[in-house]
Amino acid sequence: MLNVPGAVGIRELDDSVPDAQGFTDVAAHYGDPSREQRTLDTEAGIVDRSHRGVLAVPGVERASWLHSISTQHLADLHDGQGTELLILSPHGHVEHHAGVAETGDTVWLDTEPASTADLLTFLTKMVFMTRVEPRDATAGHAVLSLVGPRAAEALARLGITDLPSPSVQPVPGPKFPSGALKPQPTSGYAVRPLPSGGFVRAGRLGYDLVVPREGVAALVSALGVPPAGLWAYEALRVAAGLPRAGFETDHRTLPSEVGLIEPAVHLDKGCYRGQETVARVHNLGKPPRRLVLLHLDGISSDTPPPVHAPVTNEAGKQIGFVGTAVRHHELGTIALAVLKRNTPDDAPLRVGEAAAAIDPTVSL
Repeated sequence: MLNVPGAVGIRELDDSVPDAQGFTDVAAHYGDPSREQRTLDTEAGIVDRSHRGVLAVPGVERASWLHSISTQHLADLHDGQGTELLILSPHGHVEHHAGVAETGDTVWLDTEPASTADLLTFLTKMVFMTRVEPRDATAGHAVLSLVGPRAAEALARLGITDLPSPSVQPVPGPKFPSGALKPQPTSGYAVRPLPSGGFVRAGRLGYDLVVPREGVAALVSALGVPPAGLWAYEALRVAAGLPRAGFETDHRTLPSEVGLIEPAVHLDKGCYRGQETVARVHNLGKPPRRLVLLHLDGISSDTPPPVHAPVTNEAGKQIGFVGTAVRHHELGTIALAVLKRNTPDDAPLRVGEAAAAIDPTVSL
């Protein structure tokens, strides 16, 4: 959607940032980032996220295979069902995070722009004798996000009116009895086919549409809502406390540190890579770090700090890192950050030259 008047691409602004590493460039904004945020907050808008990777996993054993290698309960995944999954390292650290959708005879995974090739490499190595054929479908499919309180009205223009709200199973306490969790995905996102091809999946921040690239312009026209840039989408995501792999994660991030247990990890599904660490940390109830929302003063600099900028305490010691920092149209400069768990909520912090404070009213 860079052909829309006023569009400014991510790569045009800074081709070194993670979102510039995807399949294609996408619009950071269309001339007025604050107005675009307000549109997503109060009305509805469409966000081009076609830099994300899309993998297709056809094959008769696709569900049981993904069930065995990921964190999610997918053994009985069926047509019209969506969720989220993680791929962990042998030590339980987050390597990949993907959205999931089952349509017909294929499971679709959409994932971070910079990690698509690595995820496909991992999946390919895990095929063995299983009847699955994972492939990269990014060149033919684009991810768009329809966001805002009036987003359902826009979907209705396409004849889609039966998408129930997302559901998430409660996380059981430590050392819970077997069977406390239902044998199904911990998060359930309804999936419906789109009239012009592709599908829409209800999610935690609006609706994600995976569509043939050649049909993007016609679909956006049919929805009848204005475009909003990736900056606006990211500002709402940060305010909502939703983490992104590669942003709010590093090489040693555990799912329980950044709020990924609830939507993406089934705690009672048997063995998978990294499962022992996940179970041990959950039973102890004390992951070493936590995700917080920071407010930055915005005085020393009005430029948000980069991904993984250090967060330091009064003594100048690093106690964590910033994931995504944004300028929010109401909250000012805010950021998601991963800090040591024992950092007090009222601790005076710094991110570079900026003073920072944890928002104690937001529990992530």
